[in-house]
Amino acid sequence: MSAMEEDSDTLRVLVATDCHLGYMEKDEIRRFDSFQAFEEICSLAEQKKVDFVLLGGDLFHENKPSRSTLVKTIEILRRYCLNDLPVKFQVVSDQTINFPNRFGQVNYEDPNFNVGLPVFTIHGNHDDPAGVDNLSAIDILSACNLVNYFGKMDLGGSGVGQIAVHPVLVKKGTTTVALYGLGNIRDERLNRMFQTPHSVQWMRPETQDGMSVSDWFNILVLHQNRIKTNPKSAINEHFLPRFLDFVVWGHEHECIIDPQEVPGMGFHITQPGSSVATSLIDGEAKPKHVLLLEIKGNQYRPNKIPLRSVRPFEYAEVVLKDEADVDPNDQASVLEHLDKIVRNLIEKSSQPAASGSEPKLPLVRIKVDYSGFSTINPQRFGQKYVGKVANPQDILIFSKAAKKRQTTGENVDESEKLRPEELNQQTIEALVAENNLKMEILPVDDLDIALHDFVSKDDKTAFYACLQRNLDETRKKLNSEAEKFKIEEEDIIVKVGECMQERVKEISLHSKGDTPFTSSSQNLVDTRGKSVAGGSSLNTFSDDEDTREMLLGTRSKTSGFTRPSKDSTGAARGGASKRGRGGKGSLKQTTLSFSQSRSSAAIRSEVDSSSEEAEDEANLVVENSEPEDSVQQTGRKRPAPRGRGRARGTTTAKRGRKTDIASIQSMVMSKDDDSDEDDKPKKPPPRVTRNYGAVRRR
Repeated sequence: MSAMEEDSDTLRVLVATDCHLGYMEKDEIRRFDSFQAFEEICSLAEQKKVDFVLLGGDLFHENKPSRSTLVKTIEILRRYCLNDLPVKFQVVSDQTINFPNRFGQVNYEDPNFNVGLPVFTIHGNHDDPAGVDNLSAIDILSACNLVNYFGKMDLGGSGVGQIAVHPVLVKKGTTTVALYGLGNIRDERLNRMFQTPHSVQWMRPETQDGMSVSDWFNILVLHQNRIKTNPKSAINEHFLPRFLDFVVWGHEHECIIDPQEVPGMGFHITQPGSSVATSLIDGEAKPKHVLLLEIKGNQYRPNKIPLRSVRPFEYAEVVLKDEADVDPNDQASVLEHLDKIVRNLIEKSSQPAASGSEPKLPLVRIKVDYSGFSTINPQRFGQKYVGKVANPQDILIFSKAAKKRQTTGENVDESEKLRPEELNQQTIEALVAENNLKMEILPVDDLDIALHDFVSKDDKTAFYACLQRNLDETRKKLNSEAEKFKIEEEDIIVKVGECMQERVKEISLHSKGDTPFTSSSQNLVDTRGKSVAGGSSLNTFSDDEDTREMLLGTRSKTSGFTRPSKDSTGAARGGASKRGRGGKGSLKQTTLSFSQSRSSAAIRSEVDSSSEEAEDEANLVVENSEPEDSVQQTGRKRPAPRGRGRARGTTTAKRGRKTDIASIQSMVMSKDDDSDEDDKPKKPPPRVTRNYGAVRRR
């Protein structure tokens, strides 16, 4: 060992970024690639006897990693990090600020754990914190005392936000290091914050024990876009403070491990890149490395270490029109030429096999410029290489050369500005605003509710329910109008837009008042108390405000509507009309009328005892919520108070009945539902599916 390695004042740090644990975990060939590379990184840290490991974000590939991924990660960290080796450095800063968790201290100082290899990490854009509690998958590892999670910022909800970056102050002998961490923040927002005065505050170490601020070696770890295709969606190096000495840049997967000096800034940047290839592009094909950083005083020495366990990846680009032995009219010559290139790449990847390890199937990607040629089916082409390469299904990727423009001032197509790996950085709101798009089917409020449920409540069916409900309502509206007026095919799009505008108006009208259904509910209570007193539970679709409550899972406390009670059946049997199958059993029915009310008359009662009309209306039955042998309910019952509490004398709904949704849906019936039945010819209405307009409960 050199004198610097043996010096007790030298801090040794192993730097790696973008491990993407769990990537391709369902692929039979590549499922263990990310874990093998991460285990090699931890093994190198053990061999080189480093003081700690520094990770630059994206430790996990998924925001919610699977249990298998979490178990494998914990096993690797437990194997290499928990031991009796002494930790030779100290953290002298306020640890409750550096590590804002329940314990508020660096993990190796916990007396219940023997941590011999500390790991410090920030979060990236793949494993960033989310949810009500703002938790990340890294918080799980931090709670297990396996990693030290720092660089987590609370942006706040108003304006651009403000953050204060506090350093983790590390001291080993006479060497002092200020370790700044900045977890991933949306690039557009962080870009604005850097350009807004006092939005980003960098806290400097206080002068103590005769040390000045200039004695600290300042390191920053961040995880942001660096490539400047769009200045607003990347971070410029000149935004960073000049007092920094060294910057570890995560997120970019191309390995540029050798530190590069930024002109005029005075600090160097290293970009370790990813330890596993997640995009089959040219930048990922470069050899993967990690960096061993040795720091003494204000000096540092970088040592790059190649990773041997990484799967070989060979990349090539081919322009077919430049190849002499390829005929545009002969597809066989094209196939033969591409086969030759693939075979050469496979041979090239098998030569530098690591000693003592079984060679892995290589990744092969050929970017083919097929201008003037016809394309080839990539899946069919790759069938002959099954068992020879790790990605036979996507060896080939076809592209065309961009057309040269004569004038430099001509606008460039937006699709040509974006690279495939940058598409995930574009926001939906920005794309809608830039292209002046207009919502024609789905109201923005409904999408907002669905997005809230999907993100905050992890409701996987939120968008499906939103789409299905709006489609059903639109179909119903068009069907009702088609019976009165003849609608041409070219008018359907206009009618769909009108339906959406009506739903938006209904939402805005009902959202203005504190009690959304006061007027309609009063009419219904008054009229139904006289004409249809009581009855079975009805699944009725009122408007979008009811649906909003169903989506958000809230229960209205002021609507005045009640659930049916068993005590009111006796009073209603005399004058109520019998609906359904002979009035037997408690039936949930659906009123299928979305036509607009032409008058403000209350719903009139219908007393029809004929068996023919009972059979016709039986088509409206959605489901029988109780078995046939249950208490017969031939009339409509007087509803009980809605909400969590019930009035005295009422009983709860029987098991199997959809109490919440059914009660919400039974609030409001269309005013024309009964009045239109006399005007329309007698015909069986369409049968409704069981889950029409309702949220499925799993």
